[in-house]
Amino acid sequence: MSDSKQTHTSHPATLKRLRRAEGHLRGIIAMIEAGRSCLDIAQQLHAVEKAVGQAKRTLIQDHLDHCLEDVVGPLPRNQRRSIDEFKEITKYL
Repeated sequence: MSDSKQTHTSHPATLKRLRRAEGHLRGIIAMIEAGRSCLDIAQQLHAVEKAVGQAKRTLIQDHLDHCLEDVVGPLPRNQRRSIDEFKEITKYL
């Protein structure tokens, strides 16, 4: 793991999403402890899973848009195509 601190414009929104998912997860734990139906619990788990997945995608896209660009720097159009295609295909992860 890197020790350097990296902050991007998407980080505050990502933190907000993760904190909301954290609270939601606590609610799911309470639902299980209270004996709520498996269907209700599964629906809520699905929502948390989607929220965390979206936070991950946002973080990765932001990293590619900023950090990768910094490393690669300006490239001629014919060399740029591979980088642009890589960034585009990662949206489907």
